[in-house]
Amino acid sequence: MNTIRPSIPRLSALFGKKPFPIPSPGPPLPPGILVGGEISPVYDSKYFYPAKPGEILANRYQTLVKVGWGVSSTVWLARDLQGHLEEPESVVALKIANNNASSTGHEREVEEHISTADPSHRGRSLIRTLLDSFEIKGSEGSYSCLVYPSLREPLSMYQRRFGGRKMPLPLVKTYIRALLTGLDYLHKKCRIVHTGGCLDLKLENIMVLFEDATVLTDFMDSQLERPMAFKIDSTGRPAYQFRSDFGPLKSLNSIPQLVDFGLATRLEEYDDWGVWPIQPDHYRAPEVILGNGWQMPADIWNLGVLVRPFIL
Repeated sequence: MNTIRPSIPRLSALFGKKPFPIPSPGPPLPPGILVGGEISPVYDSKYFYPAKPGEILANRYQTLVKVGWGVSSTVWLARDLQGHLEEPESVVALKIANNNASSTGHEREVEEHISTADPSHRGRSLIRTLLDSFEIKGSEGSYSCLVYPSLREPLSMYQRRFGGRKMPLPLVKTYIRALLTGLDYLHKKCRIVHTGGCLDLKLENIMVLFEDATVLTDFMDSQLERPMAFKIDSTGRPAYQFRSDFGPLKSLNSIPQLVDFGLATRLEEYDDWGVWPIQPDHYRAPEVILGNGWQMPADIWNLGVLVRPFIL
């Protein structure tokens, strides 16, 4: 869980254990500007929870800034209000699923199993950990929320910070070793295949941790000074522009973590095999192509295809 720097007078005064007021945003954006999920042809705002900055969820989490969205969820950074006043403040990530999402229960069960299977395994720290979960009741239905430690960005965005999208080879080798260690934990201790549906082991599902605690603190400073832009959509609900750029790298001391297990498959017995088609054509493992059934090695093939461009 990431902590907020206590040495900044303005922030230390605001970030107590009670909610603090969020600066008012400016005027709404013009209706014609597409915000977040509106760029998707299947977007329908009635399925998304209308979160807003400063909202208190589960009597514990104060939403701060929207940092991402997908076809079935949005992601917000939030301040955790739980704990004593003397304890460090922390910021977590809230993944708020749509009210029509069908995989949230499965994702929660899989991640709870991952969290407890074998905490002593060194690959356990290379898997994003579920911290908490709860339900939000809204006028349009119920929304499941999963709580995670806050992370910097997906590997697909991280690699763009290097010239020609070419990460230094020593760093690539370190990441490959770390990801294989994480998969070893998933496969041997959890009996889980990450790639259990269409392509789910992808660059977007490999997140990079903050290389320095001040990266998050600086980002939160900027959000307090420059609130998110928003618009009022056709249903009268506010839609906020997400912000996911945490700024230039301060060092290369980042660690990757595997995330997002909504499509993962749990093969509990050693003779359990998946028989349904998985992976897009250009990522498909040979055993899947041949229809011979698949297990954990399908993830290793998938990872090999993903990292090939990084080392050529």
